[in-house]
Amino acid sequence: MEIIQGGVTAAKGFKASGIYVGIKKKRKDMALVYSTVPAVGAGVFTTNIVKAAPVKWDINLLKQNNAIQAVVLNSGVANACTGELGDINNEKMAKAVADALSLPVSSILTASTGVIGKQLPIEVIESGSKILVEELSDTIEAGLLAAEAIMTTDTISKECAVSFYLGEKKVTVGGMSKGSGMIHPNMATMLGVVTTDVAISKEMLQEVVSTDVVDTFNMISVDRDTSTNDSLMVMANGLAENELITEKGVAYQLFYEAFHYVTETLAKMMAGDGEGASKLLEVSVINATSKEQAITLSKSIITSNLVKTTIFGNDANCGRFLCAMGYAGVEFDPDKVDLFIESSFGKLQLVENGMATNYSEDFASKILSDKEVIAIADMKLGTASAKAWGCDLTYDYVKINADYRS
Repeated sequence: MEIIQGGVTAAKGFKASGIYVGIKKKRKDMALVYSTVPAVGAGVFTTNIVKAAPVKWDINLLKQNNAIQAVVLNSGVANACTGELGDINNEKMAKAVADALSLPVSSILTASTGVIGKQLPIEVIESGSKILVEELSDTIEAGLLAAEAIMTTDTISKECAVSFYLGEKKVTVGGMSKGSGMIHPNMATMLGVVTTDVAISKEMLQEVVSTDVVDTFNMISVDRDTSTNDSLMVMANGLAENELITEKGVAYQLFYEAFHYVTETLAKMMAGDGEGASKLLEVSVINATSKEQAITLSKSIITSNLVKTTIFGNDANCGRFLCAMGYAGVEFDPDKVDLFIESSFGKLQLVENGMATNYSEDFASKILSDKEVIAIADMKLGTASAKAWGCDLTYDYVKINADYRS
């Protein structure tokens, strides 16, 4: 597998665009990702009972087993809690793109992000959709423009792409995502689009997506809020011309690994770009009794506000990690737990067999001052493991969310 430059336009047959149409104030606010041929579609969406209009639209389309050929996205207005008019406007957004591309509306997925409760400025979106189609390009730059156009409180655009071989056929997977606040396991306030030229059945593609998110987008948290709009949409157009993947095997596993690299990279970028965040926190729980135990414990640590503030303050308060594990709701032996922290500055053991070690506070603070910090909890109970990603909790998080609508 080779890491390559780009995002959603890296795979064969995909074009993208990202423009300003007037939803937001002088920032790009609409994006389009388009496959030049019909593609197999798959997706995973928010578990929130309150679902935005585009989420309901996408779930319904993917259930119908239609060929998918484009995803249109807007930022600035979430089109959530908008009633019947919100559903009508969402379909109008899809239809505007479908008409401009001369495609059936049933082949267009939609996504929105931004303020909840506001109606889409549909006239602006309809006129902007024509420009989106005119601006479509298969260049790396076009993919970047699309990634920038879906940003809200994100401080950086998020892209990743890789290529690998299935026999003699080169296969590429590329993706983009946005997400900075309202991020919590079981998706996050995220929009994600992954494109690939692999030839794969719809059933196997959905299997890849549903399995992968358990270890990637479902393992990040910024602020314990799960959004109404969380959407990960995937298109596979088959232009790599590999033998069609219809079952699990070597080809399926190679594709899964490439897909996983892209989504894990995007997930970590989202966690590290949490609203107001100054550093990325990775929590690795190892030697647990089961995968479920490891997942639960790692999530409990990254979602703890006390852990997040101790990371922000470079304060190696090991008790906060153990406390977060203790209320996670799973059984373990606290007298066996070892806890380590690690960064580019080194590695240090804070806890051995449930007791604090005589560690250097200065060295611990230096480790925690890095931009990326890893905490490792060794349960010494089994062989299962899991990783979760979060960020520190800073003063800026409150500032950003206190005046979000203004």
